[in-house]
Amino acid sequence: MSLASDRARLDAASKPTLYKRIRLDIETRILTGEWPPGHRIPFEHQLMARYHCSRMTVNKALSELAQADLIERRRRAGSFVRRPQHLSAVLKIADIRAEITALGRSYGYQLIDCRRRTATSADRARLGASKAGKVIAIACRHSADNVPFAVEDRLIDLTTVPEAATADFAREPPGSWLLHHVPWTEAEHTISAVVADDRTAEALDIAVGAPCLVIDRYTWRSTRTLTAVRLHYPGETHRLVARFKGG
Repeated sequence: MSLASDRARLDAASKPTLYKRIRLDIETRILTGEWPPGHRIPFEHQLMARYHCSRMTVNKALSELAQADLIERRRRAGSFVRRPQHLSAVLKIADIRAEITALGRSYGYQLIDCRRRTATSADRARLGASKAGKVIAIACRHSADNVPFAVEDRLIDLTTVPEAATADFAREPPGSWLLHHVPWTEAEHTISAVVADDRTAEALDIAVGAPCLVIDRYTWRSTRTLTAVRLHYPGETHRLVARFKGG
C-alpha cells in the first residue's frame, strides 16, 4: 500500500462519519439559537439533497437528536426544535429584566460577585453533579425604579454550559443571558418562605427578620443540569399568580 493511500485512509478515519457531521450541524444551529424552539427542521429529502446522503444516514442523525431531547419528530409533520417543558404549573421561567420592563418600571442590575472555581462538594450536590468540574458562582441584584426587586444566587455548570465562561455578567444578567443563549428541556421550581438574614436584608434594603419569598429553580437539558438559582424577593411586595382553565 502506498504512502498516499495510507494518508488518505488515516484522513478518512480521523473525520467524523457523515451522520455525526449532520447531527453536529443541526445541533449547533439549535444551541446557538439560529433555529429557535418550534423551528421546523428541513424535511428528510431536503437534508438528503443538502448533504448528498441516504435517508438512513439522515434518519440516524435525527434519531440521536431526538434522543438528546433537542428535537421532536412528529409523524407526517416532520421534525421540530423541541420546546421547553415546564414541570411547574405555577411559574414559567421569566426574564426578570423583561418582567420589570413589562410593568412599566425602570430596570436596574448590579453584579455583586462573580467567581469561576472548581465545584465544591456543596456545588456538586446543588447541581446534582457526580464529578468535580468548573462552575461560575454569581450573586447579583435586580431593581425596579431604583428599589431592590430581587437578589439572585446562581450556579452555572461550565461542563454543560462552557460558553458561559466568556459571557460578560457584569453587563448582562445571567438569567437573561441563559434564556437567550442556552436551550433547556426541563425546569423545576420550589417555592418557600423565609425570614431575611443580615446579608439578604442588606441586599434587599429590608429589615432583618422580614418575610421573603424564595424561589429555587433548576434547569436541565435532557439529564444534564445547566444551572441552579435561588431568588429572594421581599415578601411584602411580591406575589405569585397562576391562572388555570378547566379541561
